[in-house]
Amino acid sequence: MPVTKGKAAASDLAAEDNIEEVNKKPTSKVKAKPSAKGTTKRVSKAKATSQKAASQKTDPTKHEVSDCDPCDTLAATFKRQFHGALCRDELAENDMYSALASTVKSQLLPQWRETRLKDNEYQQKQVAYLSLEFLMGRTLGNALFSLDLEQETHQALTEYSAELETLQQAELDAGLGNGGLGRLAACFLDSCASLDLSVVGYGIRYEYGMFKQKLVDGYQVEQPDRWLREGNPWEERMANHAITVPFFGHSESYVDTLGHRHYVWVDTQDVQAVPHDMPVPGFRNGRINTLRLWKAEATDDFDLAEFNDGDYTEAVARKNLAEQITMVLYPNDASENGKELRLRQQYFLSSASLQDILQRYVTVFGQDFSRFSELNVMQLNDTHPSIAVPEMMRLLMDSYGLGWDQAWDITSTSVAYTNHTLLPEALERWPVRMLKNMLPRILDIIYEINARYLEEVAHQWPGDNGKLAGMSIIEEGPEPHVRMAYLAIVASFSVNGVAGLHTELLKKGLFKDFYQLWPHKFNNKTNGVTPRRWLAHCNPRLTDLITRRLGDTWVADLTQLTALNAFTDDQAFMKQWQQVKYDNKVELAKLVQEECDVSFDPEMMFDVQVKRIHEYKRQLLNILHVIHLYQRIVAGDTEGLQPRCVLIGGKAAPGYAMAKQIIKLANNVAHMVNSDPVVTPYLRFAFLPNYNVSAMEKICPGTDLSEQISTAGKEASGTGNMKFMMNGAMTIGTLDGANIEMLEEVGEENFFLFGLNADQVSQLKTNYNPQQFIQQSTALNQVLIMLKSGHFNLVEQGIFDSIIHAIEDPFDQWMIAADFEAYKVAQDQVSQAYADQQHWTQMSIRNTAASGRFSSDNTISAYRDEIWLAK
Repeated sequence: MPVTKGKAAASDLAAEDNIEEVNKKPTSKVKAKPSAKGTTKRVSKAKATSQKAASQKTDPTKHEVSDCDPCDTLAATFKRQFHGALCRDELAENDMYSALASTVKSQLLPQWRETRLKDNEYQQKQVAYLSLEFLMGRTLGNALFSLDLEQETHQALTEYSAELETLQQAELDAGLGNGGLGRLAACFLDSCASLDLSVVGYGIRYEYGMFKQKLVDGYQVEQPDRWLREGNPWEERMANHAITVPFFGHSESYVDTLGHRHYVWVDTQDVQAVPHDMPVPGFRNGRINTLRLWKAEATDDFDLAEFNDGDYTEAVARKNLAEQITMVLYPNDASENGKELRLRQQYFLSSASLQDILQRYVTVFGQDFSRFSELNVMQLNDTHPSIAVPEMMRLLMDSYGLGWDQAWDITSTSVAYTNHTLLPEALERWPVRMLKNMLPRILDIIYEINARYLEEVAHQWPGDNGKLAGMSIIEEGPEPHVRMAYLAIVASFSVNGVAGLHTELLKKGLFKDFYQLWPHKFNNKTNGVTPRRWLAHCNPRLTDLITRRLGDTWVADLTQLTALNAFTDDQAFMKQWQQVKYDNKVELAKLVQEECDVSFDPEMMFDVQVKRIHEYKRQLLNILHVIHLYQRIVAGDTEGLQPRCVLIGGKAAPGYAMAKQIIKLANNVAHMVNSDPVVTPYLRFAFLPNYNVSAMEKICPGTDLSEQISTAGKEASGTGNMKFMMNGAMTIGTLDGANIEMLEEVGEENFFLFGLNADQVSQLKTNYNPQQFIQQSTALNQVLIMLKSGHFNLVEQGIFDSIIHAIEDPFDQWMIAADFEAYKVAQDQVSQAYADQQHWTQMSIRNTAASGRFSSDNTISAYRDEIWLAK
């Protein structure tokens, strides 16, 4: 596997100065030195090998960089950054982190530049991945691993008596996402770079990321996540690539001398979109892709005349209004102002990104757009950026002078749409009046798209006015709305779901009519996660164990993990596997102790559910089972009960009252469980505050049981389930999302399945009687009696009444009561299995061995072959 060190990475690429192409798998990598005339010389492979050998004889601490100018080594660059650029001598962690991050970025700059030069020549199809979320997490550790600079960095820090792990903790999570959607986007960017694909991620540089969650008396309290308070050493502000984005105003038309009608958007309030680029390194392959994050700035800082006249507030009002667009991730849309801000964010992202893409193309090909679709594709990550469809049409027609038919042909052959939800209420809908006021030209184009598209619908279903109304992009009514998902489907050449069941439910339910009209558009691309961050980087102990048996090539080809099945009867290997899990549980227990002040015993089973708090994800079902275990223990019924530590973590949307109540219930139950000395030898319970990517890097290696218990037919895919599986956790779950495919891979004997399937949930809804299930389940009945008694809210009477009512409600679409008994039985099976540690370890190995299908490398390969390059 090629190894890159510092500026030597540039030698992997064909450079501009007639440099020979090097062998892609050299014995060693050597940096190119400038000659006296400024040209670049390359050392031959044979000479490099002999120099490497000589250097190893004289100094075993040196690496392949021994032939380089000493000032270019990582250690020398770090010293220069720390003492020079930062003017520091004291060993402050934050300063050392900043110096190290700047050092590592400088090491990848030559590769980053070479990648851009190559991609700007359109040597392969260019993919733009538009997403309102990118939950990147920390960059330093991932970059060091991808560039193979970890050992060199450890050595460079010895002079300062500093630990790399400590400096990594100083980096703040780039919390530019809410959960699975943003984390998936980050995994996809990693795989695109590692597969040597030319992909640019386009997102928003939120000043404040997903809020910081604090628990006060068991309640979630949102605090600002000022992730940029120390600056971001990884980003490059590209002011020369700023884009102007229009808002408000009105549209006008005129007829030219040839009789052609043209439209212009006038009297707009413009905002500057300034790109801030972050590197996305591929896995030791020389490619550094780009995540381009847009920051909103005023076209002018303020009105100087107003300021001089003393009207200070008005003078800076426009500047403040512009910068609000990128201030906060997902403003609460419970208010009209919140809705408007979300729409502004979505258009701001789409317009800036599309203008950037078109400018790049025009720079190379001029205004000949005949090859645009051949060389570009825009992948919309969920419905949020679907406003890109009319914006693309506007730019092609109003800015570049194309006619409608040519513009539509380009748009409809270069836009692809990924749907991530089965919940109708989660699909974007914007009031027509809001679009008319904020984006008048865009609304004009949406109406024209709808009118032309409905003609096709009318031909397919002649005389069916109900079909026309149901499929129209414009939802009529007292308050007409634009259905953004419909807009995306109409304009896209590909519409994909993110798991087998999810895609089938889209075709049979949510988008049934569209599937009948355009079956060729619909396809499935099951989600995946990057094995670099979610196994190799976050679980070094397991990585070392696997590598000792399989070699190290599995990191780039996770299907090789199937070879682990050969070791399920190898006693020595199984003991090592158990030790790795135990050591990881010790690390997780430290995190829980620090964050929750709850002591987790690594000898106990670690039962974990960490994800966004939502009713369909059914954290409530988990909590009810904890109460059931609590009741058993207090009653002295501990036979067959395996001691377990239950961990729940996740954030509730600020305006989601029921989700916040579930968090409160979890914390109140945890207090009663953990304060009872009779209970704690068998059961401990904690709610982890401020769950994020960095926490998950500690959690998934130390988890025994992964809770994937959503109501069947509600979870599109899930990716946390895959991370746990890769790290050897067992899954207890329903037939929902990617659970189904995980079950297929690992087998029912290595998966704890329970509950209704999607068809049964759908059938039961028509005549659901939760009281019937409550009476049939003695355990659930007892749990509800205890909840109603106020045992967990002795001085807060009635605070959980809404939760109790939801469980007993015949319209409970989450089916808590219906699935409880089956869940309890499955949990009993978990306890029995965990009692046999030999068998449990075999199941753990088989789960990791079967996880190769869920590498995001596989997913992105499918996007590449079946969507991006298929058109």
